[in-house]
Amino acid sequence: MSWFRNWPRPTRLPRLLLISALVIVADRLTKIWVSTHVPMGGAIPVIDHVLRISHWTNTGAAFSLFAYSSSPDMVRWGLIVFASLAALVMLVLMIRLGDRITMTTVALALICGGALGNVHDRIAYGSVVDFIEVHIFRYHWPDFNIADSCVVVGACLLFLDSLLSDHSSEAKQ
Repeated sequence: MSWFRNWPRPTRLPRLLLISALVIVADRLTKIWVSTHVPMGGAIPVIDHVLRISHWTNTGAAFSLFAYSSSPDMVRWGLIVFASLAALVMLVLMIRLGDRITMTTVALALICGGALGNVHDRIAYGSVVDFIEVHIFRYHWPDFNIADSCVVVGACLLFLDSLLSDHSSEAKQ
């Protein structure tokens, strides 16, 4: 494994792993709370007509994609494999870039934690608990959870960082 020798020493990696671990813990605790305090299909209004804490399970991917597939076990294990590989890639990148804390490394930690949070549920329960329900005027956003939020925030941070990196490299030229 000579390709590992050329990598910088990941001195900030424990902090990045802590971010991922905090995402997983927050995701688990919120899903446990919702599962024990909100009946399936029920909801608690937080901001009338805008935000509710609901209780649903999702056997599919984002936006319940593939949830009603004719082969649910194949979908479940496909999502587990995909999310596990994504988390592994994020971990390798965190190790590779773990010598500093940047927008990119924080984004990778958020995505890794979010992916693993949902993988846990899919393995343990066959589905994930979605509980954040948002209404914007007449539009109802599909319910989501902390893990989903962290994956999206991480992806947005990666996108933002790529935009900012392009501007900084143009400014230097």
